[in-house]
Amino acid sequence: MARRLVILTEGFSNPRTAKTAANVIRYRPEEVLAVLDSTQVGRHSGELLQAGRVPFVARLADVPDADTLLIGIAPPGGKIPAPWRAVILEAIDRGMDVVSGLHEFLGDDAEFAEAARRRGVRLQDVRRNHERDVATCLDIDPSTLRVLTVGHDCSVGKMVAAVELTRACTARGLDAKFLATGQTGIMIDGDGVPVDCVVSDFVNGAVERLVKRHQHHDILLIEGQGSLAHPAYSAVTLGLLHGCAPQAMIFCYEAGRTRTTSVEHRPIPPIRDIKRCFETMAEIRHPSRTIGFAINGRLLDDAAARDERRRIEDEFGLPACDLFRDGPETLLAAIVAARADLDRLHPRPKRV
Repeated sequence: MARRLVILTEGFSNPRTAKTAANVIRYRPEEVLAVLDSTQVGRHSGELLQAGRVPFVARLADVPDADTLLIGIAPPGGKIPAPWRAVILEAIDRGMDVVSGLHEFLGDDAEFAEAARRRGVRLQDVRRNHERDVATCLDIDPSTLRVLTVGHDCSVGKMVAAVELTRACTARGLDAKFLATGQTGIMIDGDGVPVDCVVSDFVNGAVERLVKRHQHHDILLIEGQGSLAHPAYSAVTLGLLHGCAPQAMIFCYEAGRTRTTSVEHRPIPPIRDIKRCFETMAEIRHPSRTIGFAINGRLLDDAAARDERRRIEDEFGLPACDLFRDGPETLLAAIVAARADLDRLHPRPKRV
């Protein structure tokens, strides 16, 4: 049975901080009844989150049919905003499950846990995990195409690119699977590994096992995290890169962004330098190449977006597109070509 969600974004209803809300609305629209932000009543999610047309409400009582409260933000540090405690406790008291992707676990909070026990509701901490094995670098199927989305910063559309390209592959009749590596992707797909909450020694192994569980598919689209160029989150990015050992990468970036998220005094290096860094670091584990660019053009008008696409294609000689403006066909063709190249080296066994 589908959940009936209210997504909590109180005071943080913007596409970056509330990216969890935006993407659950985008990819699970049938489950979302409302967004809770008392400062935005009368507006809808498309205006503020660039996804859907879900109404904003002021109170949980405005959505009596809801059965689940979903924490819709992904702030740096992953802590529960103090004013939200009352809303979470009210949701529990109303008999609602609560789903959170924050680093601060609901289930570890004595007040929340006791309230949930009394009401018989579930607290789901999506980032909680028990990964405790290192990578072996063994038994990776060389005939499975592994495509990793990478980027120049956090929150530039790596998950969106992986989901959209998986859908495009499936619509073409290709056997493709999206692999989630972050809390929002896991909420959408129902499976995955929250790599930024795995003990560092075990990140590579956790991602490696995720790949092995799904390498019976012809193509894996693996959600990237962070960036090698981000001074706060590069360790997660590198562990993911070596754990999934991609043969191909889609480079994602937001046109017009010049400084790193949450460390805004740090300029983002040129894309050419970051691309070379990803390919060099990937080579330590497995040869990999960039096959295209996914442009996040939310800051651009249509004319500027066309100019940016031409600029990046001219500079790198690789296909590029804004997936929402242009559709996925250009990057889908690059994936199909990479699959064909791999077939010549490692023919895929025929499926009966």
